Amino acid sequence: MTAPRPILFLDVDGPLIPFGAAARGPLTQEANPLLGRLDPTVGARLLALPCDLVWATTWLDEANDTVAPRLGLPRLPVVDGPEEDPPGPRGLHWKTRRLSEWAGRRPYIWLDDEIGEPDRLWTEAAHPAPALLLRVDPARGLTEADFAVMREWLGLLSRR
Repeated sequence: MTAPRPILFLDVDGPLIPFGAAARGPLTQEANPLLGRLDPTVGARLLALPCDLVWATTWLDEANDTVAPRLGLPRLPVVDGPEEDPPGPRGLHWKTRRLSEWAGRRPYIWLDDEIGEPDRLWTEAAHPAPALLLRVDPARGLTEADFAVMREWLGLLSRR
């Protein structure tokens, strides 16, 4: 029996749309002027990773309508936010428990610019499979170094 493919949870603002002054691309005249900062080559690089892509963003399904076409991505599943965020450890991101629940027993990577130590500690203690919580610098967005970390982690995971 083959192991299930890992999931790659994608946040948009910060990882895919960097905020820094040196971010790729100029501001545009579109409804969201930051869309010009999307790197159109990122989609193919994400699709080349041996995992299932899932949106984990407050953009929700709008990521499929607005971001995915600009990156060459197909429509992806979307993790909805919780109806109510139950109390948890101080500093725990609202996505942390939701992504673990959505992944079930599958390993996953979570790309986000808001991941902190409470999220790492909670995931390590509670998620039943390996997880890589990769904090992306929101000023720079997703970089080659981030892709290298993901490829290395996925390679180690495949040898388990």
